[in-house]
Amino acid sequence: MTLIPPATIGMPLAEVDTPCLLLEMDAFERNVQRLAESLAGSRVKVRPHAKSHKCPQIAMRQLAAGAVGVCCQKVSEAESLVAGGVRDVLVANEVVGRMKLQRLAALSRQAKVAVCADDADNVRDIDAAARDAGVVIDVLVEVNVGANRCGVEPGEPALRIAQAITACRNLRFAGIQAYQGAAQHLRGVEERRAAIASAAEKARTTKALLQKHGIACEKITGAGTGTYLFEAASAVYDELQPGSYIFMDVDYARNDWTESGIPRFEHSLFVWTTVMSRPASDRVVVDAGLKASSVDSGMPRVADVPDAEYLKASDEHGVIQLKGATLALGDKLKLIPGHCDPTVNLYDYFVCIRNGRVEALWPITARGALL
Repeated sequence: MTLIPPATIGMPLAEVDTPCLLLEMDAFERNVQRLAESLAGSRVKVRPHAKSHKCPQIAMRQLAAGAVGVCCQKVSEAESLVAGGVRDVLVANEVVGRMKLQRLAALSRQAKVAVCADDADNVRDIDAAARDAGVVIDVLVEVNVGANRCGVEPGEPALRIAQAITACRNLRFAGIQAYQGAAQHLRGVEERRAAIASAAEKARTTKALLQKHGIACEKITGAGTGTYLFEAASAVYDELQPGSYIFMDVDYARNDWTESGIPRFEHSLFVWTTVMSRPASDRVVVDAGLKASSVDSGMPRVADVPDAEYLKASDEHGVIQLKGATLALGDKLKLIPGHCDPTVNLYDYFVCIRNGRVEALWPITARGALL
């Protein structure tokens, strides 16, 4: 089934159908530029995380601003990005299973593709897929630096995985993945700074151990929007992987950014929604519910209407309490998503807005890319 786009080029914002995903281009472009400016003169490189946007057009603009490549989480995301023109992709995740590894190996014929591993059996499976495809694949050891998600423990366990990689003829050891995801939404600046100091030390000592055993570690990569300048200042990290900075969301807005040095990135991503019912004087219902905005990090926030609060969501409805605001049937509102990444995954297009009109429609080609 071909889905009808919610807008056409040149259309006034007021006519754009709802619910849809708006990208305010001026704010988006300023966010991209602010990240680049904040790292001017630094030795570290930027490899933005494309799981936030799943869109080759955005990835290409990040590359044009100086990024060396992008990250993603799934082979299918990587395939979509490469098809859209990206030539350097790190799957910053473990890839397990014969079919996925065959696709990863095939993709490495088209672009530079790297992947993470935290298990010796998985390393051997990646090597087998690479050998069958006649390619060499870069593999990074993912080290648990505090997130307690994937990743082998620092030190000797990481050394063993690196040795397993170097023992494979069709793999190349490419460094350490050291992402402290749990630190990104610690609210206090000093909390985040301390978490990254701990992560950097674990990465540093692991690199030293690898070098002691004759394994050169060319790259330590990680970091996110909430902390990336702390990783940059550590003298440990070589690459940074922020993703949400281009959009920002309600949850990131809850962080304290004072004296962090990290720029105050702007909200550029919005869910455009229509008042579909006004059942009471202090309550309206909009057409953006659970299927239009992820609420795993909290409810969306109503933009530009301070006396309106998005209270709850069901499948197709969002209930907004009015605290002095007046909204009529058919009025349209911008909602700031609670969590940008899974919200983006609900849509087929970014409706790109500039000066109140639709400038472009960018397909979210990796939407639903779970494999």
